[in-house]
Amino acid sequence: MHPSVKTVIPLNDFTLVITFSNGESGILDMKPYLDFGIFNRIKDYKSFEKVTVSFDTIEWESGADLDPEFVYAKCNKGRSQGCKMG
Repeated sequence: MHPSVKTVIPLNDFTLVITFSNGESGILDMKPYLDFGIFNRIKDYKSFEKVTVSFDTIEWESGADLDPEFVYAKCNKGRSQGCKMG
C-alpha cells in the first residue's frame, strides 16, 4: 500500500511540495501534464494554487485530481522523472 498525502504546497513554478504519511516528502513537477485533458483547467496559476489534500491524495478546486499511487510513484522516481525526494 502507498503512503497517503498529508500536505501539499503549490509553488509558483507549477510544482507541488508534497509530504506523505510515512514522513517522506518530495517535489512533483506538474508542468508536463498541464496540456492534457482536465489538467488544462489548472494551467492558470490562480487555478493551480487552489490545490488541497483530499482523502489520501491531492485535488484542485476545478475537479482535477491525481491517483495517490501516481503521486507517490512520481515522487520516488528521482529528479529526471519530475520529482525528487527531499
